Amino acid sequence: MEKFVVSGGKPLVGEITVSGAKNAAVAILPATILAQGRCVIENLPDISDVAASVKILSDMGAQVRMIDASTLEIDTGHMFTTVAPEELSRRMRASYYFLGALLGRFGEGSVSMPGGCDLGPRPIDQHLKAFASLGASYNVDYGMINVSCDNLQGDHVFFDTVSVGATINAMLAAVRAEGTTILENVAKEPHIVDVANFLNTMGADVRGAGTDVIKIRGVSEMHGCTYSIIPDQIEAGSYMVAATITHGNLLIKNVIPKHLEPITAKLEQAGATIEEFDDSVRVCCIGDIEPLNIKTMPHPGFPTDMQPLMAVLLSVAKGTSIIKESIWDNRFRYVDELLRMGANIQVDGRTAVIEGVPKLAPAPVRAMDLRAGAALVVAALAADGVSEIDEISYIERGYENLVGKLRGVGADIKRIEKPDSVLKKAL
Repeated sequence: MEKFVVSGGKPLVGEITVSGAKNAAVAILPATILAQGRCVIENLPDISDVAASVKILSDMGAQVRMIDASTLEIDTGHMFTTVAPEELSRRMRASYYFLGALLGRFGEGSVSMPGGCDLGPRPIDQHLKAFASLGASYNVDYGMINVSCDNLQGDHVFFDTVSVGATINAMLAAVRAEGTTILENVAKEPHIVDVANFLNTMGADVRGAGTDVIKIRGVSEMHGCTYSIIPDQIEAGSYMVAATITHGNLLIKNVIPKHLEPITAKLEQAGATIEEFDDSVRVCCIGDIEPLNIKTMPHPGFPTDMQPLMAVLLSVAKGTSIIKESIWDNRFRYVDELLRMGANIQVDGRTAVIEGVPKLAPAPVRAMDLRAGAALVVAALAADGVSEIDEISYIERGYENLVGKLRGVGADIKRIEKPDSVLKKAL
């Protein structure tokens, strides 16, 4: 068992480089199945979710070769099964993208019910609705989702709720369906656009990604390509919050400032000074943190993945803040851990009322999910004293070389293995 040990109270100063977007990578990797050839994927983040996706591809017969630390060559031309390994696919939510890709290429696919962070119910009914509209049948048997169709046909799909996963899965299935597919009430996040751009680079005809309506004209075949994944919006936002709460001065490189606008706007209201460049932003904060009201919304609204990090920042604001979570039921589970660090937060359903305190206190805490874990790291960086963060496997699902990057800008953080208990040794 591993943990992070953080000695906080030091401003973060220097330059930090953002890795490729997790949420784009875990969809683009399954999408290589549609190519039936070699794809070179650049700017891949070195995180456990990406490693799991690559292992699934490899176990299904894809040939994977590492070109450099962030670039893989993937040849899916000789895959021998349409069943994703159950144990691997259970580890993460994004494994369901293999369903759309397998259905699009082979007309069938089987994937375990997805896992990942426990943020509340994550039904896949909208995914299955899209597959059914294209002519596929489906069933769930012994925890495996099975989809099949002899001949996918384009159709009109209106999603009952805005869903990133369902939007991407529908695109993956529809790009090789006969005729035209129209998807309405779709998600518009930057990684939706990135996946559509990747599909088009492989020969698909996807138009309208980033708007409310996506139109897909099916093609009979697709080819390999070379593609570079966009920078990670949430990793960049995490470091922006860390610079603000520690009253530091960070130049955050390899970003798309347009993608950061909802985060930038709130941080500037909170007292940060943010300067934008072509592919970087500089964040510093000198004065007090000001209270805010935040409501998470689908893009282009404030991203739910940034909510726990903003809660940490507002825990030391000069006044009362309110955060309303409109996406996930269980997003506030981390609050009990922040209370251990001296925060003053009251949660009622999907609303948190935060009374700012002068300073957070160090404490041993536990990551509840990926973004909550990152938020606790930021809280530990702001607290005077030594904090320990357990369950860091959640954090390493989405942050590449977090310790190394933070140490490079002045943080006192290390990753250590926890010794087995005396009882466990005795057994």
